[in-house]
Amino acid sequence: MSINNGVDVEQLGQAVEAITAESATGQFRFRAETEWTDGLQCVTSINDFDQAGEQIHTQEFKIEGDEPEQILGKRAAPNAVELLLAALGSCLSVGYAANAAAMGIELNELRFELEGDVDLRGFLGISDDVRAGYNTVTYTAYIDADASDEELAELRDRVETTSPLMDNLMNAVQVETDLVSVQG
Repeated sequence: MSINNGVDVEQLGQAVEAITAESATGQFRFRAETEWTDGLQCVTSINDFDQAGEQIHTQEFKIEGDEPEQILGKRAAPNAVELLLAALGSCLSVGYAANAAAMGIELNELRFELEGDVDLRGFLGISDDVRAGYNTVTYTAYIDADASDEELAELRDRVETTSPLMDNLMNAVQVETDLVSVQG
C-alpha cells in the first residue's frame, strides 16, 4: 500500500480505473437542506448523497449561517459568501493533496488564504450595475513540498482544471428553482 499525504495512491488509481471503465460509478448527487431559524440565521443539514443512483447514508453535518452585525445579523456563524470561500478552500485542499500524492509529491505544509470582494449595492437592489455576489475571488496557496517550482506549477494547473468548485465559480451553472407554499 502506497500512502502519500495521507492519500492511498493505489486506491486512488483504482477509483480512476473503475470510473474510467464504468462512468456511472463517478455519478454523484449531493444534497443539503437549509432551514431558516431566526433573524438572518439558518442551519444547513447534510447527511446523505447518491452514487451511481444508490443512496449512501453517512453521518449528519450541521452548518450554521448568519450575517455580521453590520448587515443586521448577530455574527453567530459565517455568512454564505464566507462559506463559499471555505468550500473553495476545502476543494483546493483536497485537489492539491490528491494530485500531489498521484504525482509523487510529498506535502509538508499546505494552506490557503482566500478573499472575495462583495458590493452590497447589488444584494440590496440599489444598483443594477453591481453584481449581487463576488466581484473577484482570490486565493494564495502556501505550500512546502519536496517539489520543484515547475512541478508545483503543474500541480496548481492540474488542480485548477479539475476542481469542482473552481469549475462552478469559473463557469455558469444551471440553477433550477421551485417554490412550494406550505401554508396550513
